[in-house]
Parts: sequence; C-alpha cells; structure tokens
Amino acid sequence: MAARTKARKRALDVLFECELRDVPLGETLAERVSAGEPPVNPYTVTLVEGVRDNQEAIDALLSEHSVGWPLGRMPGVDRNLLRIATFEVMYVFDVPDAVAVSEAVNLATDLSTGESPNFISGLLSKLIEVKATAQA
Repeated sequence: MAARTKARKRALDVLFECELRDVPLGETLAERVSAGEPPVNPYTVTLVEGVRDNQEAIDALLSEHSVGWPLGRMPGVDRNLLRIATFEVMYVFDVPDAVAVSEAVNLATDLSTGESPNFISGLLSKLIEVKATAQA
C-alpha cells in the first residue's frame, strides 16, 4: 500500500474516532501522534488538520451537493471519506482530483456499504465540476 494511501486510511481512522468519542474533529490527532504506534505519517496530519480547519466550508459543500443525504444521515465512514477527499480536491494542489476520488472510492469499497463507492464517486465528481466552474 502506498504511503499516501496509508495516510488517508489513518486520517479516516482519526476522524472516525473523533466522531465515535463525540469530540471535535481532529482532537484525537495529538494522542495518536504522541503514541506513535502505529506511526502517524505527516500527510495524515495534513489531512486531519486540513479537514478540521476547513470543516465548515467542506461540510457546507457536501450538504449543498448531496441530494437526499444530509451529512448526519450518511454512514460515518462515508462522511469522513468525503471530508478527506473534498479537502484534497479543494485545497491540496499536488494531488490530482482523479486520485483523490479514486482513493476515496477504494477505501469506501473496503470499509463501507455496497452503495457507498458510487455515491462517493458521484458526489466528488459534482464537487470537481463546481470547482472547475468557480475557477473559470
């Protein structure tokens, strides 16, 4: 598994843990870094901090373009995968959009429901269209 793929999976673990513990997103990151077992990749830190710092804007985008599926109704894995991928699509310029989508879909295939990969792919594709329109 590639380093950034592992970093995305670890970021998902941290964000999902925050929701399970009912603490603000990213709050458990410092605990994971200091525990160091398993080690936390610097890109994991970038993803978790990026999602945390931009959560309001990310959640607003997801809410606006997710027809019929409010954030609170989505499975926690899907919600946090979408947050990570949306952060990469909108704020990380050295990751191609297609890579961010593919990584999120692959993780959803492994970790979520049978419908999740298509849902995630469709929603992220819509966000890429929105980004392209805004940049034009």
